[in-house]
Amino acid sequence: MYHRFEENKYPSTNIKIADFKSHINIIKNSDFEFISYKQFIKHVNKKNNTKKIFLTIDDGFSSFYRNAWPILKKEKIPFVIFVNTESVGSPGYMSWEELKEISEFDFAHIGNHSHSHGYLADKSDDEIRKDIKTSMKIFEKNLNHKTEFFAYPFGEYKNSYKKIVKDLGFNYGLGQHSGVIDSTKDRFELPRFPINEKYGELKRFKSLINYFPLEYKSLEPDEKKIDKNNNPPNLIVEFFNEQQNINNINCYSNDGGNWKKSKLIFEKNKLIINFEDQFLPRRGRINCSLNDNGKWRWFGTQFVVKKN
Repeated sequence: MYHRFEENKYPSTNIKIADFKSHINIIKNSDFEFISYKQFIKHVNKKNNTKKIFLTIDDGFSSFYRNAWPILKKEKIPFVIFVNTESVGSPGYMSWEELKEISEFDFAHIGNHSHSHGYLADKSDDEIRKDIKTSMKIFEKNLNHKTEFFAYPFGEYKNSYKKIVKDLGFNYGLGQHSGVIDSTKDRFELPRFPINEKYGELKRFKSLINYFPLEYKSLEPDEKKIDKNNNPPNLIVEFFNEQQNINNINCYSNDGGNWKKSKLIFEKNKLIINFEDQFLPRRGRINCSLNDNGKWRWFGTQFVVKKN
């Protein structure tokens, strides 16, 4: 997942275009292939042994159109760009004319990123539904466009929010917690690796694209929005009986505001993480990796933390 391109005063959401070109070349020279949104739909629920790269861009900044779009268009590299409709045409954002141009290429797809790009996980269900329905009407009016893909602004969601996204006709909800998508992941909590100046360094990027999914049977708690009554939560990951080398897992979390190694308890095929401190608003993150006989597997999740 990318945001800005060559907007170097925003390092937390920007990627330098030279690094982006290197990322594209690394993938092109690997055994992996970029897949379109149609191929994603075809493969996401299947057991796959072949790694595929699903390229996404959030927010529809004009720096994408100016700096990244010419590269992707020339190479015909498929991608999905998630756009919030309220910002279209504003300074720093793409126009409807530019979005229409992009939408006419079959390897490009425009996904929904809400209307307001607000902290919708803090809103009431009625407010969330109204915001998303507004974006859908605007997409229909300006592009005659519908999509199955929704990306949560800031990667934040709660169960009622996910249900609204599903009820409105979307089939996939994408977050910003890191991880590899596979058939065991909730279709409305799909992970993505965020890439920026800090986390787009070439050595790290090469590692990311070589991670494999850490598959699991279930994940508790199901509700990812927490408050003072259940912060910190008990995170329980149940793995399949055939999963090997579970004891090799290492997890890191940012409870208390600082990243540290998590204390893990293993009960047969279950992993229990008892966090030492409360997660601070707005987001608590957990990343786990597993060396599975030389094949590195990765899993990440997050909690949305309500302010007291």
